[in-house]
Amino acid sequence: MQFHRFIISNNSSKSGSSYPTILPNLTQITVLDLSYNNFGGQCPWSLLNNTGLTYLDLSYNNFIGQLPEVTTNLTQIFSSNNSSNSQLVNKIPSNLEYLSLSGNLLNGTIPSWVYTIPSLRYLHLDHNQFTGHIGEFQHNSLISLNVSFNNFSGNLESKIFSKLKSLQSLDMSNNPHLSLHSFTSATNILSKIYSLHLSSSNITEIPQFLRTAENIEYLDLSNNHIKGNIPSWVMEVGKDSLYYFSISRNNLTGHIPSLICNLSSLRFLDFSYNYLNNMIPPCLGKLSDNLKDLSLQSNNLNGTVPPTFAKGCQLRSLKPNGNQLEGALPQSLVHCRNLEVLDFGNNKLNGTFPCWLETLSELRVLILRSNNFHGAIGNSKTKFLIPNLRIIDLSHNEFHGILPTNFFMFLKAMMNANVDKGELKYMGDTYYQDSVTVVMKGYFIDLVKIQSLFTTIDFSNNNFKGEIPKVIGELRSLKGLNFSHNNLIGCMPQSLGNLTNLEWLDLSSNKLIGEIPIQLADLTMLAFLNLSENYLFGHIPQGKQFNTFMNDSYYGNLGLCGFPMTKACGNDEGQQPSPLSTIQEDDFEFENGFHWKVVLLGYGCGFMYGLGLGYLVFSSGKPKWLVNIAYGGRHNKLRRS
Repeated sequence: MQFHRFIISNNSSKSGSSYPTILPNLTQITVLDLSYNNFGGQCPWSLLNNTGLTYLDLSYNNFIGQLPEVTTNLTQIFSSNNSSNSQLVNKIPSNLEYLSLSGNLLNGTIPSWVYTIPSLRYLHLDHNQFTGHIGEFQHNSLISLNVSFNNFSGNLESKIFSKLKSLQSLDMSNNPHLSLHSFTSATNILSKIYSLHLSSSNITEIPQFLRTAENIEYLDLSNNHIKGNIPSWVMEVGKDSLYYFSISRNNLTGHIPSLICNLSSLRFLDFSYNYLNNMIPPCLGKLSDNLKDLSLQSNNLNGTVPPTFAKGCQLRSLKPNGNQLEGALPQSLVHCRNLEVLDFGNNKLNGTFPCWLETLSELRVLILRSNNFHGAIGNSKTKFLIPNLRIIDLSHNEFHGILPTNFFMFLKAMMNANVDKGELKYMGDTYYQDSVTVVMKGYFIDLVKIQSLFTTIDFSNNNFKGEIPKVIGELRSLKGLNFSHNNLIGCMPQSLGNLTNLEWLDLSSNKLIGEIPIQLADLTMLAFLNLSENYLFGHIPQGKQFNTFMNDSYYGNLGLCGFPMTKACGNDEGQQPSPLSTIQEDDFEFENGFHWKVVLLGYGCGFMYGLGLGYLVFSSGKPKWLVNIAYGGRHNKLRRS
């Protein structure tokens, strides 16, 4: 056969399948691409005997074996993400231009011949297990070098890069034993660099050679030990070209220089997890006509949020959470029509709920947790048209009033449980993936990536009152629901049984009454349940997930019976009298002259509910808690963080 190009890429072969047996007979091919299959076994290195082959791509398979000595005319070899588990020892063609062996299990040191290939332009050895020192390259042809995620050690001397006059992309991140002090102190290297990745590299200063990196576009210095103030000269680096800048998770102090706003090309800016103080530069709001993602979380920033977000704002993600910010949310954020993630949690913000957020139709994540917000969430006439909202956390504020039915009924993204269910997607884009902290199953969890299907509602630790809206049962994609530590009354709605994707439910420390709906027993995904400190009674549903919940899920509900409680139900209750035999009269006088009729309570959840509640009053001998229900008194709460 006289093929010149043979491509079998992006197929779904059975894992471990052999490569096509026809291949050794294709003696005239120049391009061979078998990438993104599930081929396994020994790597078909016999193909390299084909003297006409110039391009070989075996990436993303399950091939094993060592790269042999190659003497053909190959100029491009791609064998990333296989399972070689060997050392790189044999020579390869001197005319090679591209060598990518990323994501294998290659170990040992980089052989000396790699540093002497005169035409090598792209060398990618990342995500392996290489050790030892990084040597000095002898030629200036290299454009892209990636040795990240290895185990290199020793001191990286600046002279290693003295001949790499053409280097444009360098990634040395995540080599925990490699010292870069001499490298970062150098001033006359890498003047043409446009992409620099030095995250998790133990560096203690911003590299000095960046002073001359006029065309740099991508700069990642995150998760290092850089300390002190941000030098003013940094704000001149890539003034007209820098679009990605991350210096998060360092030890920076002082203020954010207003000169940052001179970087007019910025799209992604991350100063999170430092010790920066003072106010947010007002000009950052004006920078938002280009800026897409701004992360200032977990610093010591204070003052108010600048009200300078202008028309045409391109912000997609805004995260100043975990600071000391005060005042109200600026209404100028309505200009940021592309906003998907808004996280102002853990600040000192105040004011009422920003109903103008309904103009942000793309909003997916809203976190206002642990602030000083107060008041009701709109009113019965307020329309909350935020159809894409999937995560909302208003916990630990002073919101009050009834839970807003008209808010929940427009959460369209939470109602469809089948959208994109077969494809795993994450919020964010190519260069930046969103992260968020949520309370999940009673614990604070950092989601470093947010699945686009993830949905949760947390209104806990506020002063909400009234009943749980039945419309909650329409939010069928909901994975977490937390209304704990409020003043909610009435029965648990049976519609909660429709939440078939629910994984955690926390309604603890309220004033809920009645029985636990039997429909909840059908929630096969439910892994965490907390109904403690309410006034529930009757049979605990049995079977399925309910057989996994222990006493602490129901603590403080004196009238509940059945597993896992020690109190049995029905005919097994021994000496416990039935509600009907206990209640002899329908009119009683409590302390402070409070008169009522037991049967009147039945209007909320049914007649037997009223009788059962009456029984609880007298069998407990402490009817004072029921007086509090009647008058709406707020019982003491345990506020959990």
